[in-house]
Amino acid sequence: MGGGRGRRGEGGTRATVEASRAGVAFTLHEYRHDPAVRAFGEEAARELGHDPARVFKTLVAEVDGAWTVALVPVSASLSLKALASAVGGRRATLADPAAAERTTGYVRGGISPLGQRRRLPTVVDSSAAEHPTVMVSAGRRGLEIELSPADLVALTGARTAPIAR
Repeated sequence: MGGGRGRRGEGGTRATVEASRAGVAFTLHEYRHDPAVRAFGEEAARELGHDPARVFKTLVAEVDGAWTVALVPVSASLSLKALASAVGGRRATLADPAAAERTTGYVRGGISPLGQRRRLPTVVDSSAAEHPTVMVSAGRRGLEIELSPADLVALTGARTAPIAR
């Protein structure tokens, strides 16, 4: 799928619409999702032939009762303690998948940090800055959006912190 500033047409999702409206340069990458696969981020990296350190998974957590989004490389795990600390909280737990879907408006495996129902506090693992571009879900299984880490942080209103382990 093409690059540039993206268009709403083919592959258009709330995530790509948000990036387009903001005038952010991005590239969409589409692959055939295998419904039997549950490691969505790892599948994306493998199918697209990209370094798993550049492909970020979107995780929804609850930090002291508040929904929070965490973005970490698919090659790593989320440190709940580090996430809580990054947002000034004490305790974090991963959200139940159904709650994450209701909260974001996306299905599991297609949860994008962009274009969510409402903007949630977001933390991007600081390793994102090591790459010229990173990939995150574009809002559906089998579709990734590639953009600069700075644009990702700006679009989500995120802070960066070392939250991956």
